[in-house]
Amino acid sequence: MSTISVNGKHLQTTHQTVQLVINELGLSKGRYAVEVDGELIPKSELAGMRVKEGMSIEVVQAVGGG
Repeated sequence: MSTISVNGKHLQTTHQTVQLVINELGLSKGRYAVEVDGELIPKSELAGMRVKEGMSIEVVQAVGGG
């Protein structure tokens, strides 16, 4: 189990990849961008990116407006 931060909230997870974490939290719907430890990560790399102790994940959702 790893303790990580997602959008500023600390949580514990048994998930092995960043994609699984954001899927479970419902953050992978629609248009979104993911930053891990201050670095923007392409969506194509999220499924292969391993969760590490102390990792900081920020997910930003795109919203439409007009």
